[in-house]
Amino acid sequence: MQLPDLDSLPALFATTAMLFIIITGRYFVVAGLFYFIFHKWFKTKWFSRKINTKDYKPGQFRSEVLWSMLTGLIFSMAGTFTLWLWQKGYTKIYVDPMQHGWLYLPVSLVILMFVHETYYYWLHRWMHKPAIFKIVHKVHHNSNITSPFTAFSFHPLEGILQAVFLPAMLMLLPLHYSVILLQLTIMTVSSVINHLDIEIYPGAYEKNIFARWVIGATHHSLHHKQFRYNFGLYFTFWDKLKHTESPEFRRKFNALKENDPALQKTNT
Repeated sequence: MQLPDLDSLPALFATTAMLFIIITGRYFVVAGLFYFIFHKWFKTKWFSRKINTKDYKPGQFRSEVLWSMLTGLIFSMAGTFTLWLWQKGYTKIYVDPMQHGWLYLPVSLVILMFVHETYYYWLHRWMHKPAIFKIVHKVHHNSNITSPFTAFSFHPLEGILQAVFLPAMLMLLPLHYSVILLQLTIMTVSSVINHLDIEIYPGAYEKNIFARWVIGATHHSLHHKQFRYNFGLYFTFWDKLKHTESPEFRRKFNALKENDPALQKTNT
């Protein structure tokens, strides 16, 4: 598809509008599917894996959706800016996979996710400094009990701090467009899983590689409860290295297993 000339103001608005529809549409589809599958359609099956038993605050979903749509607008503007950079030749985006070879595709994804994890971990810790937290990060923590719709519920300043990462990386790291799309999809799905408030990674902590190294609902729910632990985005390695993983995490994760009749049968 041929992009319009983004030096034109109407093209900038049209591109931003198109990206807004795509980004918010993806948010509603992914968050909505996870909500209805785990909280509505198969609620009884997943009830024993529910982390919090209290109801959501009145108006929480509406607030989360409104903040998320504002985040979607910020991400859309960042996407338009990235496309403008691409048109001007300022990025290292490429379209021919053979330009750097097939092996570089997964390697570049790993590099991108590692750098993103590192950026977010330290950004997240900075946002928890009391003076910064009140201005930038408190909106996200208004969801004390998280839902799939919490995933993109950010104050605009936090949205900007998150949005600048990808354009900056694309000016430094060669990335095929398919890797960019895959990383954005992983980011959305991962964020929804983290805020689901239902632990979907089964089994005991000691035997589960996902529980140990990939952030799930139990891990991130503790962050929303305790504030001073569990700052990662996708993975737990920075929390482990910097000793910021909650000491309650292993016990909470294994307690869900003990309460799950299906897992008790399969592990006896």
